[in-house]
This record gives sequence, structure tokens and C-alpha cells, in this order.
Amino acid sequence: MDAILTLVANREATTLTPLDIDTVSTLSRGQRETVLSSGEAVDIACGPVSPEELDIIREALGTRPVDVLLASGVRRRKRLLVADMDSTMVASETLDDIAAEAERLRPGIGEAVAAVTRQSMNGEIDFQTSLRNRVALLEGLPASLLEDAALHMRLNEGARTLVATMNASGTVTALVSGGFTFFTSRVARLCGFSEHHANRLDISGQVLSGTVEEPILGPDAKLCHLTRIADAADIPLTDALAIGDGANDLPMLRAAGLGIAFHAKPVVRKQIVNRIDHTSLRSALFVQGYRADEFLTS
Repeated sequence: MDAILTLVANREATTLTPLDIDTVSTLSRGQRETVLSSGEAVDIACGPVSPEELDIIREALGTRPVDVLLASGVRRRKRLLVADMDSTMVASETLDDIAAEAERLRPGIGEAVAAVTRQSMNGEIDFQTSLRNRVALLEGLPASLLEDAALHMRLNEGARTLVATMNASGTVTALVSGGFTFFTSRVARLCGFSEHHANRLDISGQVLSGTVEEPILGPDAKLCHLTRIADAADIPLTDALAIGDGANDLPMLRAAGLGIAFHAKPVVRKQIVNRIDHTSLRSALFVQGYRADEFLTS
């Protein structure tokens, strides 16, 4: 078969039903089913499925908390993973977290920074400008706020599992973020990424300077890191998986053989075919054909 549709249910809310599977099989003209995780994930082998047909399939499931992802029937398991950090590997936007910690020192800064973050992630303002504007609001604040924010940072479900499982298969794994190396270094270590790349905050003594080292790592730089890492490892982009949630992730999501929008902003959901809307990062393994009993956690 030319393609594989992978159904993944939100295991905290429901289980896959025969009706879910039959509905998708009928609409996709599927001919073979493979269980990847009982009650949670199933592969359906089928012919070509257009983005429009995929939307119809999702609509047919109605309000069911089930994700439907599409992959080629060949070379499903990717040899390169490039992942965003904020709101992808971790649950929050770390710059917003810094500002939230600063509220006790500078009331109102939390919402001021979060408002610009929302504009940036929705593509309403270019990333470089938004980052400079947000960081400028931190000028004069103690650098210890970074450590305070890191203490509350939480990995998203499946983050360690995704990286550990792909590492065990010989995949090159990279964390590439428009956030800051202070946080990517920690997340890379916790998850086991081979390398990490992000922006650097300027700090004078123990105080935030309100500036970022240039050049800023934004959408184009994320794409450049994807292509650079792929070239260095002699991996074609068709064998790459990129995952992210915001407008600054769009170039790398489009370029990768498998680009996944993870609980993404509307501007990203409209442009990327594969979306994880209801489930966890585990789904990025299921869509590659990994069974749950192959998953690793460290």
C-alpha cells in the first residue's frame, strides 16, 4: 500500500473503538490493520490520501479525542529528529515563565511578555522582533529568575520516550529552539538529545541586560540547523522528522519528510498536514510504526 494512516486515542479520555477503525478504514479504502498499542493506536494501510481527504476523515470522527496521522508506506522510521522546545518538548513557553517569576518584582510584566509571545507564535509579528521586545522588558531583573523558572519547567508526556526510543534506533536527535540555551541544555540532558541549539541571553554580573546575543535563532535558523545536521549525517530530508507548535517552526516542518504540528497554533494547524491535537508525543513514534512494546523511557 502507498500510505499508512495511524489512529491514536487519548488514552486518558477514551480507547479506540471498532467504529473508529471502521470509519477510517472505509473512508480511506484501507485494506489492512495493525495494532500498535491495544485500545490506543492502530495502523491502517491504504492508498494515497490527500490533505482534503484527511480533513474529511478527521471530521467523520467528530468530537472523538483521536488523532489521525499520515505517513508513507515505505521508510517510515526517520533517521533524524529535530524538535522545538517551548510548548513542544516542555509544557510552557520558558520566556513567559521567566516573566511570570518576575511578577513579584515588576507587576504586569507576565502578561506583557505573554501577549507578545502569542502574537509571535500566531505569526502576527516576526519572531526576531518579538524576541527582542520581550527580552527588553526583562532589563535590570536578577538573572536568578532563570533558575526559578527552570524549577517549574515540566516535560510534556512522552518527551523522554520519543527521544530515547529514536536514539536506540540510531537516530540523530537535536533540540532546536527560539528560546534560550539556559533551558535547552537542561531539556537536552533530561531527554537525551544528541545536541541542542538556542539563543543566549546577555547577562551582566547577576543582572539580565535586556538583550539577546546576535544573530537570533529564528525560523530560518531552525531550517538551517535541520539541513546542516542532515547533511553532516548524510541523511536526506525525506528521512527527517521535525516537530513544533509555532509559526517559527513552519519552515522546518515543511522541509522535513515528516513534519508534525504538536498542539499547534491555528496558523500552523492550517498549513501542516500531520497534527497531534489530542494525544501526546508518543504519537510521533506511532506514526513511524513503532509499537508500544518498543518504547523506551531512558
